Amino acid sequence: MKPAIIVVDMLKDNLKPEYPISVQIRSILPAVQRLLKMGKARGYPIIFACDSYLPEDFIFQGKMKPHAIQGTRGAEVIAELSPAPEDLVLPKRRFSAFFQTGLEKILEKQGVDVLVVVGVATHVCVLMTAMDGICHDFRVIVLEDCCASHPAETHRGTIQIYKRSPLEPLLRFISLEECLSLWEAAPAQG
Repeated sequence: MKPAIIVVDMLKDNLKPEYPISVQIRSILPAVQRLLKMGKARGYPIIFACDSYLPEDFIFQGKMKPHAIQGTRGAEVIAELSPAPEDLVLPKRRFSAFFQTGLEKILEKQGVDVLVVVGVATHVCVLMTAMDGICHDFRVIVLEDCCASHPAETHRGTIQIYKRSPLEPLLRFISLEECLSLWEAAPAQG
């Protein structure tokens, strides 16, 4: 097993007080920080998949407000997670970290076979990245206590739906503690 950690949309714009998801991001931040520390210690690749939109992007024609505009500070990873030089910061123009980014090739080149997906929002970008991971023949683990949606009921509902999915064990929703236990049972990569 060679995992990679994909951190989805933990961005400065999403921490602005006018974005209700900011409360949920702050609540999962300690768990995500712990995950990254443990992953780095084991030598696992870390990818920050970041919304990076154009001001006139198609998706802003709905109810979604413009945010994470390419080249702005709002599209940067939050300071609390500061990517290290060896981490990959991957701008994405749509919800999935795989959509037109070449991520599958990057992961294959590194010998990755399992994705650990965390971040926001559980029911959109996290889920779409997880599903596309499966479509690219990766096993996927979503850490339920390292993801969030607003409102919190949406997060919990998404978890409940997919915990009953016939994709198990290719798609698993588990806790950070369960994931760390799996890692302990596997030899370190670094």
